[in-house]
Amino acid sequence: MSGLRRLVLDVLKPLKDPSIVDVALELAKVPGVQGVNITVNEVDVETLSLTVVIEGDNIEFDGIRRVLEEVGAAIHSIDQVVAGEKFVEIPRRPQE
Repeated sequence: MSGLRRLVLDVLKPLKDPSIVDVALELAKVPGVQGVNITVNEVDVETLSLTVVIEGDNIEFDGIRRVLEEVGAAIHSIDQVVAGEKFVEIPRRPQE
């Protein structure tokens, strides 16, 4: 089945609960999600800056957004989207 296969999101989450473990487990329950990777990029006094990578088959984006809103997080930007039957990677340029 085609649809969303990968999302890379820049997310801001309050420092308080839930933990990123709990967030990952909740995101993994969204229809179509097969894997979640959350990386902490920066810790502020009140927030965590996260890179959230989600892979699967026909990922339900509205479900992802809903889970993040429920935990008090906000999508700062959508940095990568892969959709369709096949993963299409960005070609690497030869070193100059």
